[in-house]
Amino acid sequence: MGRDSSGFPAAPPSTLRQRLSRLTREIAKFGAVGGAGLLVNLAVFNLVRHVTDLQVVRASVIATIVAIAFNYVGFRYFTYRDRDKSGRTREMSLFLLFSAVGLVIENGVLYTATYGFGWDSPLQSNIFKFLGIAVATLFRFWSYRSWVFRALPVRPASADPESFLETERPRDRERARQRTRV
Repeated sequence: MGRDSSGFPAAPPSTLRQRLSRLTREIAKFGAVGGAGLLVNLAVFNLVRHVTDLQVVRASVIATIVAIAFNYVGFRYFTYRDRDKSGRTREMSLFLLFSAVGLVIENGVLYTATYGFGWDSPLQSNIFKFLGIAVATLFRFWSYRSWVFRALPVRPASADPESFLETERPRDRERARQRTRV
């Protein structure tokens, strides 16, 4: 049997319509959290840029970090709430790693526009900040769903109601037998 994008054995065959429906719901939830994160990112960016004397890319990095923290909460507790929660340290480490790559992509676009082409007006900065976010979002969607918030393996339905005992560890079965003997 093949493996899905998370590395787990592929789920039993389902219709294309069901798979597309699940993917559509996931994209919609990702987009809702990402849209709110976009607003946070742009608001913090413009606030920091206009209130402080920081350079445009530094203001953008601060805004991106605030948005990353905001997005983690949204992704963990809304978009991917049904995904594996057993390895929070691993999940957080991978989230930060892939978010850092997204930060570089996002702010690399802004850096190139600002320092490579001299496009530094507030309007131009916002346009290239938005463009950088769009490019980084494609990377983030793929990496978060593939590596960070992994799908739980699908257990096939069993026709035999007692077949779950076969998956128990022998030590657990022995303990259960001892309890019934007493």
